[in-house]
Amino acid sequence: MNGTEREETSNVSQSAEAHLQTESHLPECCRTKHRDDKEYRDLLNRLKRIEGQVRGLQGMVEDDRYCVEILTQVSAVQSALSSFSKVLLSSHIKSCVVQDVRNGREETVDELCATIQRLMK
Repeated sequence: MNGTEREETSNVSQSAEAHLQTESHLPECCRTKHRDDKEYRDLLNRLKRIEGQVRGLQGMVEDDRYCVEILTQVSAVQSALSSFSKVLLSSHIKSCVVQDVRNGREETVDELCATIQRLMK
């Protein structure tokens, strides 16, 4: 690797590190997370399945289906959303929370506790 390539690599590393440090101190409304392709596809597939279930509920109402049948499907949608939340929360803890704590952003633990309380309602 010549001097120019080494300098460019160093600049990219410094830029990425600066971005991560800046990102971890952004207000909650402005923070983002880059997900790897597998996680991204998994989350989107789960949401698309849930969307299909909700559309199915709409069809059931439009078709005047029996209340118990609709309620059974509502329960399935709630279960799918709960499962989605668990997967996302696990990923959040393993990546975002760990990174923030390592970077000295201890208030992330309070944010996590509040998030878990909201999910448990």
